[in-house]
Amino acid sequence: MSELSTSAATDGIAIVGISGRFPGAKNVDEFWDNLKAGVESISFFSDEELAASGVDAELLNSPNYVKAAAILEGIELFDASFFGFSPKEAEMTDPQHRIFLECAWESLESAGYDPERYSGVIGVYAGAGINPYVFQSINTQSLGIQNLIGGDKDFLTTRVSYKLNLKGPSVVVQTACSTSLVAVQLACESLLNYQCDMALAGGVSITYTQKTGYLYQEGGIMSPDGHCRAFDAKAGGTVVGDAVGIVVLKRLEDALADGDCIHAVIKGSAINNDGASKIGYTAPSVDGQAEVIAMAQAVAGVDPETITYIEAHGTGTPLGDPIEITALTEVFRANTPKKNFCAIGSLKTNVGHLNAAAGIAGLIKTVLMLKHRTLPPSLNFEQPNPQIDFANSPFYVNTTLTEWKVSDSPRRAGVSSFGIGGTNAHVVIDEAPAVESPGRSRPWQLLTLSAKTSTALETATANLTHHLKKSRQDAIPTANLNLADVAYTLQVGRRAFDYRRMVVCDNLDNAIIALEKSNSAHPLPVAEKPKDVSVTFMFPGQGSQYVNMGLELYKVEPTFREQVDSCSEFLKPHIGLDLRDVLYPSSLPYTF
Repeated sequence: MSELSTSAATDGIAIVGISGRFPGAKNVDEFWDNLKAGVESISFFSDEELAASGVDAELLNSPNYVKAAAILEGIELFDASFFGFSPKEAEMTDPQHRIFLECAWESLESAGYDPERYSGVIGVYAGAGINPYVFQSINTQSLGIQNLIGGDKDFLTTRVSYKLNLKGPSVVVQTACSTSLVAVQLACESLLNYQCDMALAGGVSITYTQKTGYLYQEGGIMSPDGHCRAFDAKAGGTVVGDAVGIVVLKRLEDALADGDCIHAVIKGSAINNDGASKIGYTAPSVDGQAEVIAMAQAVAGVDPETITYIEAHGTGTPLGDPIEITALTEVFRANTPKKNFCAIGSLKTNVGHLNAAAGIAGLIKTVLMLKHRTLPPSLNFEQPNPQIDFANSPFYVNTTLTEWKVSDSPRRAGVSSFGIGGTNAHVVIDEAPAVESPGRSRPWQLLTLSAKTSTALETATANLTHHLKKSRQDAIPTANLNLADVAYTLQVGRRAFDYRRMVVCDNLDNAIIALEKSNSAHPLPVAEKPKDVSVTFMFPGQGSQYVNMGLELYKVEPTFREQVDSCSEFLKPHIGLDLRDVLYPSSLPYTF
């Protein structure tokens, strides 16, 4: 299969925003740092910790009880007042819903959009894991409709739509382990069908009791020792993990036209089900997986030989891994005999199986790889599963941090997620297209920040300072930070709250210095604007200072220059001279 000649450069779905929280990482940046460093974010618990979490003593003494999990820190935290929750309402709401709502807000900020200002329609597609929070944390005798709304999966996306005033399709997706990648695929279809102009897609899975292990059963999907060894001869299963992840999607042509920061492009996606052609309801199927991968590649219109990385479902089970590689090999071999050109990895070796959030976490990992042009290591691989013939396949397990090199085609990857019950999803994604550098901008930029409280404003200032420092130290080759873009996003892509701060700067270093100095001041809330107040420019000092400052404004601010020109032309026949000859004689003939 060759690249389809009919595919335009603007075909596809752009990923313009990302947010998430993962085991060992409270945000996407920390997640990427862990991936690069090959960190296995699995926690192992003492008997005392497990007992304090309510684990039965009989389980603790069982030789088959594995005292490990990939936990998410801070699930008890929630900014209730920010979203207008009463303390009681917040208490009744499942932590999955609370954290997903926070990440939905963060994802839109990552994309640079305030939904109150955005003129298009925004949809939400997502799913959550099972969580008996509402029954375990609240007296079951007093359960009412508010308790059920706060804890039922059905209300995950509509709560986001209500709280953020999003008016596009709001759909909960439930397909077990493949939930969140299926949500991404459905969101892509919604965008392509013009049911919405932007979509949030993702998933969340958080267990009620964090510090708990699991009972190992031979032949099951859980690891006997708390480590996931995908594709390895010693593979025995995976580990339970918690996470949340969301991507913000737009049609690529719209994202390019709007000047969005594009992290990667979904070129094609597909979903299907295994049906009954397998040994059991929970078993995977070669045919089902191969069909969904082939469909996604056909939709994308790409040659499999141009795909140089696969983020596998990779549960690390003796049965599942060989089936997955067999299905992938079948699809690739239909188009190329080439061997060992495509790296393969599994996020589950880092953070365990994230249930309903597994697919979106794998997608976010792959987007970060494309963005940074780097292949992080897949962990715990020494010798291949004897049922997998990697030597004669298109694949190899990537076990070291490696630069992602390509020749003729863009960096391109596939991401798989397969659910118990047989619903399979696969997406093909490309690195972001090259865009022209922004044109000349004004030499001085105004960075604006706002928050609902003074302490939140201090945190926002510190976060922006950290972001600017990190971008200076670890610039992404495909997206060097532009101060004018930062200023624009802060002004039009953020909600304006009562506590505000602004700094004026002309370069990145000065921006950092100004922000650090400003964070020592104690801001006051913005007073209500009086009625019938006009804006006046005031230039204190001698007349020469006025002229010099006016000249600078005239040179660099088109709106100011336009108004001065208009006034000068209007007054010329009345006063017999051009005001610009008086105000800015050194600027003749008024071209900049």
